[in-house]
Amino acid sequence: MLDRRTGLIGLLLAVVSAATHRTSGVFATALLDAGWTAGAAVTARIAVASLALAVPALAQLRGRWSLLRANAGAVLAFGTLAVALPQLAYFLAVSRLSVGVALLLEYSGVLLVVLWTWARLGQRPSRVTGAGVVVAVGGLVLVLDVLSGAQIDPLGVMWGLIAAVGLASYFVLSAHSDDALPPLVTAWAGLATGALVLGAAALVGVLPWRTVAADVELAGRSTSWVVPVLGVALVSAALAYATGVAAVRRLGSRLSSFVGLSEVLFAVVAAWLALGQQPNAVQLVGGVVVLAGIVLVRLGEDRSPAETAVVDPVPAGAESATTPGS
Repeated sequence: MLDRRTGLIGLLLAVVSAATHRTSGVFATALLDAGWTAGAAVTARIAVASLALAVPALAQLRGRWSLLRANAGAVLAFGTLAVALPQLAYFLAVSRLSVGVALLLEYSGVLLVVLWTWARLGQRPSRVTGAGVVVAVGGLVLVLDVLSGAQIDPLGVMWGLIAAVGLASYFVLSAHSDDALPPLVTAWAGLATGALVLGAAALVGVLPWRTVAADVELAGRSTSWVVPVLGVALVSAALAYATGVAAVRRLGSRLSSFVGLSEVLFAVVAAWLALGQQPNAVQLVGGVVVLAGIVLVRLGEDRSPAETAVVDPVPAGAESATTPGS
């Protein structure tokens, strides 16, 4: 069972991460409407975020450079699997699927986290946790309005499932804390690695690349393109990843992954406030259902053997600590 203080801090950090991460839709929409490609916007987001975290991260590492070298394998795994993979795969999925279906497939990664903790750690989910899983996923279907104008393509589905693997990797890798890098350093190193991977994908043509250095419209006002770039990088990446890794280390991968479903709710609210995209009645009901599912998973975690960060092992090939999220 989670210590109450640790659990509350973890939940607060997880909510901050979810809220800031999904503001990316508002900032990215301004760039996409101005002519940026999704690949360019995502890569700029990750690269600028890594630069923003560089100074405080390097300050934390001062005198402890051996820690970074010891965690090189984990950093590479995190940057590739938990940062670059889900974003690249989601971009490719949404090019063939409706946004709702692509997001639903990506967020099915929370189910993979449950299966991982069960198969690898022997942490069988309680009945309450199982009920929470079903309820949360059902609510997610309603929030994303998947049944309205759904577009299905086999290759798109494959990319969506790969994005799910990347999302699950984020929670599993972030949970490891024994001899790990500090969360801020983990976020910085992972983002820097992810930016390099996405940049390489753009160079070989996997990610179409186009930027436009002209004013954009953000929340109904004309502003410099620099504003949404800084917003999508500093708020929805740098802050979101740093708080996300810290949250997972306190809550464990399973619980934090379900709290992460609230990202979709924050995305809907952000689009409503900034873009005037008012959610319909079905989406509002779905939001309540998602929250109910998260509460059930939280209660189920209290009734099952504690899943703490220190017991989450790193997959083979990433010997010692860490990684941050999508």
